Amino acid sequence: MVELGIDTFGDISLGADGALKRPDQVLRDVVEEAVLADQVGIDFIGLGEHHRPDFAISAPEIVLAAIAGRTTRIRLGTAVTVLSSDDPVRAFQRFSTLNAVSNGRAEAIVGRGSFTESYPLFGYDTKDYDLLFEEKLDLFAKLVRDQEVSWQGQTRTGLERARIQPPLGPQGMTVWVGVGGSPESLVRVVRQDLRLMLAIIGGDPRRFLPYIDLYKRACAQLDKPLRPVGVHSPGFIAKTDEQAREIAWPAYQDMFGRIGRERGWPPTTKARFVAEVEEGSLYIGSPVTVARKIAATMADLGLARFDMKYTTGPIPHGQLIDCLQLYGEKVIPMVRDILDGTRQRLN
Repeated sequence: MVELGIDTFGDISLGADGALKRPDQVLRDVVEEAVLADQVGIDFIGLGEHHRPDFAISAPEIVLAAIAGRTTRIRLGTAVTVLSSDDPVRAFQRFSTLNAVSNGRAEAIVGRGSFTESYPLFGYDTKDYDLLFEEKLDLFAKLVRDQEVSWQGQTRTGLERARIQPPLGPQGMTVWVGVGGSPESLVRVVRQDLRLMLAIIGGDPRRFLPYIDLYKRACAQLDKPLRPVGVHSPGFIAKTDEQAREIAWPAYQDMFGRIGRERGWPPTTKARFVAEVEEGSLYIGSPVTVARKIAATMADLGLARFDMKYTTGPIPHGQLIDCLQLYGEKVIPMVRDILDGTRQRLN
C-alpha cells in the first residue's frame, strides 16, 4: 500500500489577534496537529530541523518524543535532520531512543538542509559541505546497520568496535536521504543502500523522471536492491480550490518573499503561484483536486510515499487543523482509490 505523510518545519503562524505567535506556542500547536494526523489516518509526520526565527523546530526528535506519548500509530521522523552539522553518534542515539519510546515508529530522513545557519552555529565550515555529509552519512548508515562499529574519517574522531546505546533492536529503522536533484547525491544514496526522498518544491514533478531512471540504473550497476522512493512537496487543502488558494497565497508570498530577499531572488508573483498550483509542485486546492494531483505524481514517478508539507508561511493553526482533517479523511482515501483503479486497469 502506498504511504501518505505530512511534513512541517513549525512555520511561525498567525494567532487569533493577527500577530505572529511565539515559537513555544507553535511547538505546542505542532504536537496537536500530529495528534489529529494520527487520528485521521495519516501515515507519517516529519519535522524539519531549522535554526532561524521563521521556523520553531530546532530539536525535532524532542518534539517527536512528545508526539509519541500522545499517538499510537503514526510513524515519526524528521524532514530533514541536518546531518552535516550534527554528530552521527548523537543523532543515532536520539533516533534509537525515539524508536524505543514510540514502540518502533521512528524513521530518519537525513540531508544537508536548504539553509546553512547550523554550520557556524555548531562550529562547521560550509567549505567542507560535501565532505561533511559524505563522511557523516557513511558513519550514520553503519550505526543503523551494525551493533558494533569501527570507522575512520577526517571530520570527527574515529570509532573502534564501538557499541552505541541504546541499540535499535532486531527490527532496525528505516532511513531516507533527502535529495534536491543532484545526481551525485542520488548515487550516494544508492551506494549506502538507503531510501531516496526527493524534495520537489517547484516545476512539473515529471522533470524528475530522469532522476528515477538514474536511481534504477545506479542500483543495477552497484548491485543494490531497489528501495521505495518518496517525494516531499508543499501543499494545502481547503473545502474548495478558491478557498485553498485564498488562504495559501498570502502565506506563500510572505515566506518566499522573505527567503528571496535573503538570497537575491526576484519577488514572487501571484501568477507564478497560480502556475505552480496548476502545473507545478504546489498541491493546493480542494480534496478532489489535491488527490488527483498527488495520485498523478505518484503514478508518473512510481512512488511508494508522498509527504505533503502542509505549512508554508504563517497560516493560522486552526486552518492547518482543517487542512489535515481533509487530507486524512478525504484526500488519502481518494489517492488510494485512484491508484488502485489505475493498477486494476493495467492488469
